[in-house]
Amino acid sequence: MQIIVSGKQVELSDALRTRVETHLEQIASKYFGHAIEAHVTFSRARSFFTCDINVHSGRGLQLRGEGEAAEANAAFDDAAEHVAKRLRRYRRRVNEHSRDLAHRERPSAARQYILRQEEDNHEDDAGAAAAHPAVIAEIDTEISVLTVGEAAMRMDLADQSVMMFRNSKSGEFNVIYRRPDGHIGWIDPVR
Repeated sequence: MQIIVSGKQVELSDALRTRVETHLEQIASKYFGHAIEAHVTFSRARSFFTCDINVHSGRGLQLRGEGEAAEANAAFDDAAEHVAKRLRRYRRRVNEHSRDLAHRERPSAARQYILRQEEDNHEDDAGAAAAHPAVIAEIDTEISVLTVGEAAMRMDLADQSVMMFRNSKSGEFNVIYRRPDGHIGWIDPVR
């Protein structure tokens, strides 16, 4: 697994880098032997350190963990525990449900767009900029064939607020999203 450790306005010691790499390798080998890469970012906000861990696997699964503490090591421990807990839940759910992947459809290809408004200092064009956002990123992604429970689990693992998937029972495109009250909403098209 490729592990990238970086700091935002923080000097990282070699001991911290070695500790992060060793600990993430242990977590990956224990729960998730096929992880491709991990990005660990440390930053400092006022009097505490924050640590953000993003792990990407070959099966389209992305995990995210965040931690904050007075020391960088403690912030990493907090974030690593979030990642380990999500991996334990994922592994338990996969083991509880024996799945026959041979009968499933292959994921559909799709493009994901991230939009933001253009920042324009001209007062005359302010209304036009608000009406037409600019595309700032285009990412190839897969739309997996999942049950609603599997989609909710993947959305939780990736710490996303919305996810599109093809429902394994109906074959239709569905969307799940995190509601403001903390529950998960499900959009299923009307037949």
